[in-house]
Amino acid sequence: MKIAIGCDHAGYEMKAAIIKHLQDKKHQVDNYGTDGLESVDYTDYGHQVCSAIESGKNDFGILICGTANGMTMTANKHKDIRCGLCWLPEIAELTKQHNNANVIALPARFISIDLAIEIVDAYLSAEFEGGRHQRRIDKIAC
Repeated sequence: MKIAIGCDHAGYEMKAAIIKHLQDKKHQVDNYGTDGLESVDYTDYGHQVCSAIESGKNDFGILICGTANGMTMTANKHKDIRCGLCWLPEIAELTKQHNNANVIALPARFISIDLAIEIVDAYLSAEFEGGRHQRRIDKIAC
């Protein structure tokens, strides 16, 4: 799986740990930044990750910022992106099973790195259920 990942300054340490974890599991990971603690605008990195998914370069995206709200809002402005804010593994599973999200957003200031890794693993192991959920997804665009 080709995974795109991006963060702002609040998520830098979490992003580094997730990248290592995913690479240890033999996933291809493209890092879209940021790579430091200097204050940056989350939107810049959110758009880069989502554009990589829309272009087909990456299959799935992970966005990280302080609350994950800004990244989620940015991602969901993209026509072909469905991003879910995930703070528990069960939410990540349902985000994939019911919403077929192709991006998840993690709140770095509210969850631990270990929990973030559990969330990513839960998302990656889940499968979209289709059926009534696809009908609902088809109604999202307005």
